[in-house]
Amino acid sequence: MKHILFVLLILLLGCGQGSEQTARVKTPEEVSLGFFKAIYVDRDVEQAKQYVDDSMKQVLAHYYLASAVQRHVLNLAMTEVTMEIEEIDIDFFRKFTKDVTVIVKMFGKKGGDKWIDDRTVRLHKINREWIIVEILPEKGNIN
Repeated sequence: MKHILFVLLILLLGCGQGSEQTARVKTPEEVSLGFFKAIYVDRDVEQAKQYVDDSMKQVLAHYYLASAVQRHVLNLAMTEVTMEIEEIDIDFFRKFTKDVTVIVKMFGKKGGDKWIDDRTVRLHKINREWIIVEILPEKGNIN
C-alpha cells in the first residue's frame, strides 16, 4: 500500500511540474508576426502590447487606435495585409543570442493600390521571452 501511494504521489508531482516546464516560449519570428498581425489584421492595440517592452507600451497606449499606430509609429497605413518573415538576424546558436532584428515583409493595399513594404524590429531576450524593444527606421519601400 505504501508503494502504491508513493508511486501515485510521484506521478501527481511529476504531472504538475511538467506542465510548467513545457510552456512553449515564442520565437522572435512569432513575436514579430504577432505584433504586426495585432496592428494590421486584428487592429487591436491592446493585443499588440503583449509583444513589446514597457516604453513601447506607453507609445502604443498614447496612440490608442491601430490606425494611429500604423500612421504615426510604423509610418505605413495599409489594409488587407498579409505578412511573412523576410529575414532574421540570428545565428545557429539561437539560445545564446540576446538581441536580434527581424524584417517582416507586408503585402496589402495602401491608398487602394497594391503595396509591398517591410518593417524591421529589434527584439531582446528577457527572462527566456522575446520582446520587441524598437522599430527601426525604414530604409525604403517596394511598390
